[in-house]
Order: sequence, then structure tokens, then C-alpha cells
Amino acid sequence: MEEYILGINQEELERLRFQHGVWKDVTDDFFERTGVSKGWQCLDVGAGPGFVSMDLRERVGESGSVTALEPAEYYLDHFKLESQKRGWKNIQYVLGTAETATLPREEYDLIFVRWVLCFVPDPEKFIANLLPSLKKGGIIAIQDYLYSGLGLYPKGGAFDNALETVVRHWKINGGDAFIASRIPSIFHNLEIELIDYSPHCKAGGPSSNVIEWADKYFTKHFHTMAADGATTKEMADAMLEDWYAHRKNPDTIFCSPILVDMAGRK
Repeated sequence: MEEYILGINQEELERLRFQHGVWKDVTDDFFERTGVSKGWQCLDVGAGPGFVSMDLRERVGESGSVTALEPAEYYLDHFKLESQKRGWKNIQYVLGTAETATLPREEYDLIFVRWVLCFVPDPEKFIANLLPSLKKGGIIAIQDYLYSGLGLYPKGGAFDNALETVVRHWKINGGDAFIASRIPSIFHNLEIELIDYSPHCKAGGPSSNVIEWADKYFTKHFHTMAADGATTKEMADAMLEDWYAHRKNPDTIFCSPILVDMAGRK
């Protein structure tokens, strides 16, 4: 099983559930534009606990299918249980990654990848490994970051260092917080036609869902970033203190990193 930088446990599962709810409208709109509908055969790569896989199953119905590809058995078991509760029969579960799994050739109308490529050391190879499983004319749909949207206002405190800290943290662990900037060239190299490139940024005040989503990440991981050498313990403490102060300020606005919808046709 490959390690997931943010952890494999119940606490992280619940964070992922909350995150899915915050961004569900964006993902649903992406599926609408992509045309996902009854009868589609879909592969959800890095499916985690299956929150997107469940949404896809609702769209494709009994005549379609959903395959969840996930390296963490803990998360895959959660999706299996949820599928059993719903009586779904047209679900496949594959324990593994794009690099290790054996997938059928030219099987899928849609391959979906959300918040995975930003953690992958070689994203072009990762995508190339998936393409043989995509039907001719099928769509690979990716949602991932241009982290530069991140901001906490009013500015002037230690949290202003958060963007560079996250970028260093992910780079230390082999990831890229700006992976969305590289997808068009990767598609070009792999002869995939780029058909959608749509950025999204959410913003809200101290009681909004988007700031609560960010809180579940930063308050848990600032000290992990320090432990990895992406910042100092003193700066991690200062960023947390600034974050908590902003949460108490009624005039605070938090802006999320930019999440980009990217779709390519084979």
C-alpha cells in the first residue's frame, strides 16, 4: 500500500467527507459539462472512501458501472460497505495505484482523478498508465490545484507564509502544489485533446464551510510541515496563532487555493 501524505485513518476520512461536501457543487458541474450519464463506464482513480464514486454511481445508474481504484484498503472497505448498504451490484474495487494495478483495456468512458496528481512524483507517467484503459473518444477528467489562490485577509500576519510552506511541504514529499499548470502540456505530449480548463476559487468568512474545510487541514498539518522541514516549529506556531486570531475576527475572508477542472479527450 502506498503512503498518503495526509494519513489513512478515521479522522482523515471525516475530513475527506467534509471536503467532498464543500466542493461537491464544483465537481457536479464538471460532470454536467463532461456529459456523464446513464450507462457510462467510469474509473475513479484514488477514490479514497468513495464519495465521488457514489456520486458517479448515481449518475450512471444500473446500466453503467463504477470502478474504484484506491491504494488504501481502509478507505476501499468504507466504500464497499456503503455500496452494500445501497444494494449496488455494478461496482468494482481495485486495491492499487495507476502504476501497479492491472486494468482492462479500452473499458472506460470516463477516468476521473481528483486531488491525486498533486501528490504524484511523475504525473505524466501516471496519466500515461491510465490511457490504455480509456475508450477511444473517452474523457479523462482531473480536478487539482493551482495553489496560488490561497489567501487569508486582512493580510500582514504569519499566515502569509502558508502558501510557500505548503509548496515546500508537498515538494519534499514528491508532490506539486501547482500541478494544474502542467496538465495542458502533459495532455499535448500524450496526444490528448484538452476540452475543458476551468478554475474555481471559494471564499468565505470565519463561519463559512470553506474556512472550516481549511481549518481541518492547516490546524492538523502545520506541525507536520515543520517536522518535514518545510518550515520551523516557531513559524508553524505563529501561523496557527494567526489562523486562530483570524477565525475570531468577523471581518476575516479566506480564499481557497484555485481548484482547476481539466478534461481531455482521447
